[in-house]
Amino acid sequence: MERFVDVAPGVRLWAEDMGPAGPHPGEPLLLVMGANSSGVVWPDALVAQLAEHHRVIRYDHRDTGRSTASFEDDPYHLADLAADALAVLDAFDVPRAHVVGMSMGGLLAQLLLLDHPERIVTATLFCTGPLPFTEPQAAPPPPGPDPALLRLWAEMDDPRDAAGEIAWRVEHWRLLNGSGTPFDPAEFRAVEERVIAHTGRQDPAVAHARMDSDGIERGAELAGVTVPTLVIEAPEDPAFPPPNSGVLARSLGHGRLVRIPGMGHAINRTVIPPLAAAILTQTTGATTARV
Repeated sequence: MERFVDVAPGVRLWAEDMGPAGPHPGEPLLLVMGANSSGVVWPDALVAQLAEHHRVIRYDHRDTGRSTASFEDDPYHLADLAADALAVLDAFDVPRAHVVGMSMGGLLAQLLLLDHPERIVTATLFCTGPLPFTEPQAAPPPPGPDPALLRLWAEMDDPRDAAGEIAWRVEHWRLLNGSGTPFDPAEFRAVEERVIAHTGRQDPAVAHARMDSDGIERGAELAGVTVPTLVIEAPEDPAFPPPNSGVLARSLGHGRLVRIPGMGHAINRTVIPPLAAAILTQTTGATTARV
């Protein structure tokens, strides 16, 4: 079932609710995608495996996919996107859910763990790092994105024709994928063609790169998290390279770390089976969150 969710005056989000396919479903599962990415970037094969055990909900962030493009007229903050995730759950009458966040979605999930732990059964975070710390840590901060990726991001909103836009996006995925698993350009061309068809336009989504993230220096608070949280390390991730995942897992009060060998910052077909298995091990073996 697809529907639009009103999250703020004049702002609507596209969302999709997929009923569980298995006979004994657990509590619902919310998928929270990364920056500038539509919810349809979640591979259907992954969603189908998760839906064998859960009702699965995915959605488009503001300024992505079919959701309202509002940033130019009414700039918002990272915290607003976290509030949007709760609004989606409310719209589908879901009091508590497993939350799975990738990249920026992992940062949003951390904000939810801090501010609304009663809404989260378990959390699974991958291709992400910890919220920033206000005080210097004993260890040096984890490394930032690969310079080659930063150079490509600088071209994100350069003017391009339709063919050039697709080519740029495929190259972006190639860098994100890394060299630890095979990269199939046709696979990610199909992803982006689907995104463009879903969105109804080809212009790049760039609002989240301009978004204000002030006020999220809350890394020290993660030690108080009691919701069971799994951090999945992608060792070839050029956006949040190791040891970002390890720092995040150690920062969490109830965090554990698993590693998917060869995985980068992309969900290609070769990493879907181990990724689904890791998520489902967390969600189907969950105990009640302590808040």
